[in-house]
Amino acid sequence: MHYVGVDLGATNVRAVVGDGDAAILGSAKRPTPRGPTGIAVTEAVLGVVREACAEAGVDPTTVAAAGIGSIGPLDLAAGVVENPANLPDAIDRIPLTGPLSELLDTDEVHLHNDTNAGVIGERFHADRNPDDMVYLTISSGVGAGVSVDGNVLAGWDGNAGEVGHMTLDPHGFMRCGCGSDGHWEAYCSGNNIPRYARELHAEDPVETSLPVDDPDFSAKDVFDAAGDDDFADHVVAQVAHWNAMGLANVIHAYAPLVVSVGGAVALNNPELVLDPVREQLSEMVFINLPEIKLTDLGDEVVVKGALASALTGGTGDRSRL
Repeated sequence: MHYVGVDLGATNVRAVVGDGDAAILGSAKRPTPRGPTGIAVTEAVLGVVREACAEAGVDPTTVAAAGIGSIGPLDLAAGVVENPANLPDAIDRIPLTGPLSELLDTDEVHLHNDTNAGVIGERFHADRNPDDMVYLTISSGVGAGVSVDGNVLAGWDGNAGEVGHMTLDPHGFMRCGCGSDGHWEAYCSGNNIPRYARELHAEDPVETSLPVDDPDFSAKDVFDAAGDDDFADHVVAQVAHWNAMGLANVIHAYAPLVVSVGGAVALNNPELVLDPVREQLSEMVFINLPEIKLTDLGDEVVVKGALASALTGGTGDRSRL
C-alpha cells in the first residue's frame, strides 16, 4: 500500500509518496503561490501530489491514505485553511481535504496544523516514540505541536499549538502579521526579525553594518553579522530573550520530556538560536527542564510527519501500524 504526505507552508508546498514502512518513493516541491486566490494554492498542492506519485510510479487513485501539515488557521470541519496570516490577504480560503480526497479517491485524509504534523513526525521517527513532547518551529512563523500522554493536541478546530500568537510583550512594541500586538511571532519569526531590528535601531540609531534601510534586509543578515557587529549581537540577544520566555510558557503548560526545534531560523542558526535559550531557561522554568534539541528531520519534519499521519491514522503512534 502507498501513502501521501503533504507540507503546505507559506514559502513552499511539497509532497511525498511512501510505502508501509514510511520509506519515501517519490517527492515533489514548488513555491507556494501568492495568489490570485486560495484555489491557486489548492492546485499547487494537487500538482505536487501528482508529481510525487508519478516519480514513485504510483496511480494516485490507489493511495490508501494521506496526511497534510498546513499553515493555519484551519477549519477542520470544512477541511480548509482560513485567512492565513503569512500569505497575501487575497488568499482567504484554501480548500484541502476535499480536493485531495477526490484526487486520491480516499476518505482517509488527515489535516493538521503544520506543527502538529511536525510533532507526529518527531514521535514516529524517535527512538522511543515519546508520549510527552513538543515540536517548536521558528521559521516564517512560530508555532508548536504538542503531544501529552501520547495524544497530539489538535483542539476542536485544529488550531491548538498557535503559540506564536501568545502575547509575550504587554506593551505591544511589535505588531504581529495577524494584526495583534506583542505576539511571540512578531519578534522572533524569520519574517519579523528584520522588522524588529529596524524598530530597535530607530529607537537607538547606533552605528551598524546591518542594511536596516534596505528593503531586502533579512533575518539572515542579522545572524550573519552576529559576532562582528554589536547591534546585530543586541538583536540576536533580544530575540533569544523572547524565545526563552515563550518556550518557558510552553514548558510550564505541557511539561514535555523533549522539545524538538525546527524551522529555517533555528535550523540555519542553531548556536545563536538554541544555545542562549538553553542558558536562560533554568532561570525561567521551575518545573523539570526538558531536553532542548534541534530536530533530526531537518526541513522535512512536517512532510514526514504528514506521511506518518497517513500511516497511523493521524497519531504518529507506531503501535498502530
